[in-house]
Amino acid sequence: MSLTLTKPIPLGFEAPDFILPDAISGNMLRLKDIRGEKGTLVMFICNHCPYVKHVVHELVNIGNDYLSKGIGMVAINSNDVENYPEDHPDKMKELANNLNLPFPYLFDESQEVAKNYDAACTPDFNLFDAKGKCVYRGQLDASRPGNDVPVTGKDLRAALELVVSGKEVPVNQIPSVGCNIKWK
Repeated sequence: MSLTLTKPIPLGFEAPDFILPDAISGNMLRLKDIRGEKGTLVMFICNHCPYVKHVVHELVNIGNDYLSKGIGMVAINSNDVENYPEDHPDKMKELANNLNLPFPYLFDESQEVAKNYDAACTPDFNLFDAKGKCVYRGQLDASRPGNDVPVTGKDLRAALELVVSGKEVPVNQIPSVGCNIKWK
């Protein structure tokens, strides 16, 4: 496991489009299928990363809390499944069903979507406002495996609340940290 932070890139970029298979339904989904009326959260996660495992139940809670508030959500796995078979789409579907994920879990086999979003780690969060402009690329919260800080989703939830309210999200953000995306 290589500790990696979200890349510090300027906010305000437009959400890159994609068309990827959903491991849960098998349907091909585009960004427009995911977009929410108030905003959209694009998360890069995977099955095997201990950082994702540490927070995945809070991601489910956030989905259950914010999908009904006009936030579209999607999780994308861009890892190399040849070298990391636990991240294979079959295993993604199994995980999604076990957790009852309230949002699609897409597989980015070519890794182009991760590159288009400048994703670097799992978990990596990209929150877009109603106009499709990126307003948040920070952490879920300060909890990490082994640091005894409770998983609350505090930082991401604060950004989501601002987006739902149509307010500006502060640009001073603490980057997410996790395992590096497993590039081919």
